[in-house]
Amino acid sequence: MSEQPIIQIKDLKKVYQVPGGEVVALNGINLTIERGQIYGIIGMSGAGKSTLIRCINKLDTPTEGQVLINGQNVLAMSKADLRQTRRHMAMIFQQFNLLMQKTVARNVRYPLEIAGVPKKQANERVMELLRIVGLEEKANAYPAQLSGGQKQRVAIARALAGDPEVLLCDEATSALDPMTTQSILALLQKINQEMGITVVLITHEMAVIRQICNKVAILDGGKMVEEGSVDDVFMHTKSAAGRRLFGILPEQDEVPPQSAIRIVFDANSAGQPIISQLIKDMDMAINILSADIRQLNGKSFGQMMIARPDDPVEVKKIMDYLRNAGMTVEEVLVS
Repeated sequence: MSEQPIIQIKDLKKVYQVPGGEVVALNGINLTIERGQIYGIIGMSGAGKSTLIRCINKLDTPTEGQVLINGQNVLAMSKADLRQTRRHMAMIFQQFNLLMQKTVARNVRYPLEIAGVPKKQANERVMELLRIVGLEEKANAYPAQLSGGQKQRVAIARALAGDPEVLLCDEATSALDPMTTQSILALLQKINQEMGITVVLITHEMAVIRQICNKVAILDGGKMVEEGSVDDVFMHTKSAAGRRLFGILPEQDEVPPQSAIRIVFDANSAGQPIISQLIKDMDMAINILSADIRQLNGKSFGQMMIARPDDPVEVKKIMDYLRNAGMTVEEVLVS
């Protein structure tokens, strides 16, 4: 018998009433998050990502549907049961939300104080958490004396104080520079692997998903348009939102798209001269529009866009050749 998922979301809908009508922020969301996963939820601005994560711990109350945590429906819980459940679902935010008049140690100790943990025990736990996030020497500093990355590390330490099962991250790296973002993501990955904490990560940046997530759901206009392992969604992107996020479609509709052939190389074929061999074997001129190699969950994948020939016969020859060589190939529109 398989272990019960830690989070299940069923037919979730959230409607906001606004002057003159209503806004449907979430419309029929269904997803399952297994214990120990790093699960990414991605979409452009306004897709419904932050609303979804706030519905998981009922900071926002859904209009319809169910949110099950360890099989228990959060939406049907009493206030006391909801408080208890929230203690096991910590949350970190884009703007850190630290108490500026308290030291780093006091910020991390704050949830322990609320929980009534004895001071000596709480102080020991604080120093343990600061060691985990690499800020032991900053215990007596104030947030204003810290960099953005250090502030987020304090927020993560504070979130871990209650021994959560789940860490909800709402755009936790959006305010950080790329290098700092990588270090924070590496810390979240370490916490996931060493402490067994399930991480749910909301972001609009595909680079964040690529670096650490096991699975990904793509939201667009309040609907989940794609879901699966990061590898599968990258290699077989079906939705327009996914294609924009992976750079296959232009982000702005007014940019005229160009017909192209998308070729995806896995780790085994990324170093092979497939295109050179194609040009030689088929005696064709190939116009390469773009190419890159990406890390997806620790594995290398290559993506190349080549201009689509006008002749359908040539298109078929190219695609058959590449498929026979083990490539994933599809016709797309690119900017």
